[in-house]
Amino acid sequence: MSVTTAVENTVKQANGARRRLRWPHYLLLAGALLVLLSLVRVLTGADDVTSSGTVSASLRLAVPIFLAGLGGLWSERSGIINIGLEGMMILGTWTGAWAGYQWGPWIGVLAGILGGALGGLLHAVATVTFGVDHIVSGVAINILGLGLTQFLAGLIFNTGEAKALGGGPRQSPPIEPVGTLTAPVLSGGEFFGWKSPDVLGALERHHWFLVSDVAGILRGLTTGMSLLTLLALLLIPLSFFVLWRTAFGLRVRSCGEDPYAAESLGVNVYRMKYAAVMISGALSGLGGAFLVTVASPVYQDGQTGGRGFIGLAAMIFGNWRPGGLATGSLLFGYTDAMNVRGGGEAVHALLLFVTVILVAVAVWQLVRGNRLRPLVATDLDRRRVRNAFAGAVLAVAAAAGLLAWFLLSDTVPGELVSFTPHLTTLLVLALASQRLRMPAANGQTYRRGEAR
Repeated sequence: MSVTTAVENTVKQANGARRRLRWPHYLLLAGALLVLLSLVRVLTGADDVTSSGTVSASLRLAVPIFLAGLGGLWSERSGIINIGLEGMMILGTWTGAWAGYQWGPWIGVLAGILGGALGGLLHAVATVTFGVDHIVSGVAINILGLGLTQFLAGLIFNTGEAKALGGGPRQSPPIEPVGTLTAPVLSGGEFFGWKSPDVLGALERHHWFLVSDVAGILRGLTTGMSLLTLLALLLIPLSFFVLWRTAFGLRVRSCGEDPYAAESLGVNVYRMKYAAVMISGALSGLGGAFLVTVASPVYQDGQTGGRGFIGLAAMIFGNWRPGGLATGSLLFGYTDAMNVRGGGEAVHALLLFVTVILVAVAVWQLVRGNRLRPLVATDLDRRRVRNAFAGAVLAVAAAAGLLAWFLLSDTVPGELVSFTPHLTTLLVLALASQRLRMPAANGQTYRRGEAR
């Protein structure tokens, strides 16, 4: 066996080991991050970083981002780029509010799903049937969704019974919120009329290392959870099962990887793309309905606040997979929750948390570079070694800057706190970009019988 062959086999084995990461590894990593976060909380006294209120707010803020991102995942897995998620969410908010204040929140949820699906249908007609550029079509839907809902709000909510109930040109009448669930025994819920003690709340209030943090997280997940939030959580395994474990999901993903190969195997590519894009719109509309029935029981102009675009970023961060998308959505929701829970003091404590993570990243990059150096055989290998050491230097520099900021200040200005979710979006995409792989035929125009 030649040296080159041995090197190639070693590199393949290393890559294979990296790909064999499973749920136990991710759970171990999550546990380590929780221990670090608990240690930072004890050292800084910023109890809101793991409080039940912060966890509950993070989940509530993450769900619409996740639903929009999941819609983008379905569309792009079929090969259709969908940057019209924001417009479809806007359509979902208006239709959900219009039906919700008249016939109840669950009818409003169904109407929001339908409104988003109609936006998805329009995007499918433009891109699949007429071959319009996907970006152009998505931008047009965003503009159409914003303008149409503003016009309809002034036309319907500002007249007659809707106006008498509190509607106006920029908002709907109040909508009855969707019901919530609280776990009995653990979080003080009721069980057959018996009011159980709040065990997790008692543990959280002691502020013990790790124990109180785990109690706060569990209490945030089991206290006052909306039924719509529970539905969104169930969509994570359901989407994975449908897309990766069913014949329908295989056909959808084949259209996003190589539609002409799928066509040669008898797959109706047009039908699969239409179905995926309409599901994409329906999920985005569900995210819009969440905003008007859970987050704020009223429709307001500009209510989505760019969540469709952040959902798109979360989808990219998650590498077009439901689990990674959920992680990215929770990250963005958590940083957004800092605006309402803890503010500058909590974000200041997170500076120390991020500093330690950057140091760990620098150490990992150095170890990776040293391991790859003896295996260098091509220019690509040399580039990987240089990138590893460069990444270590950048991580150390960033860690030093954050540590100096943490030591020389007591809080973070409010303006920066409000910008934290957007800054997180940019940083996460920049750091994750090297390990991403979108569907191979994403954004390409397909025409039946034109395989080359």
